[in-house]
Amino acid sequence: MRPVHRTTVPTPDDLLELVGRELGASEPRVVTQEQVNQFADVTEDHQWIHVDVERARSGPFGSTVVHGFFTLALVPRLLADILEVRTFSMGVNYGLDRVRFVKPLPPGVQIQGTATLLSAKPIEAEAGRPAGVQAKASVVVEFAGSGETCCAAEILFRYYS
Repeated sequence: MRPVHRTTVPTPDDLLELVGRELGASEPRVVTQEQVNQFADVTEDHQWIHVDVERARSGPFGSTVVHGFFTLALVPRLLADILEVRTFSMGVNYGLDRVRFVKPLPPGVQIQGTATLLSAKPIEAEAGRPAGVQAKASVVVEFAGSGETCCAAEILFRYYS
């Protein structure tokens, strides 16, 4: 497991100086089978590899696996553990670039996120919206025990001043 490390900056503009820098590693987290079942209910994706514990034992992964999009949905939360911007009026997820589900995640296994800031650029103020910074980070969801990659995503986000 990587040591937990967080980068803290006072304002969104401070992100401009961090491009290319590793931002840190999140607290370890575990996705439970109950959470997987709840995600299946919300998304109506009840495929047996996610929710049928008995059948999945003899399936291709030896257990149920977390939905890839559930794992992806954890990326902003992991990034929030890693990067803190202290003063801003609003933060939004702006999108994703490259996303890969590298290795299936079984429920009950510890994961940890790591992040590197790939880019940051100022956003001009527009009518009704303040200026800010748009940034892109590479976030890797790793198996905490081995450091192997589970999911890798480039997430775009905006902080407004």
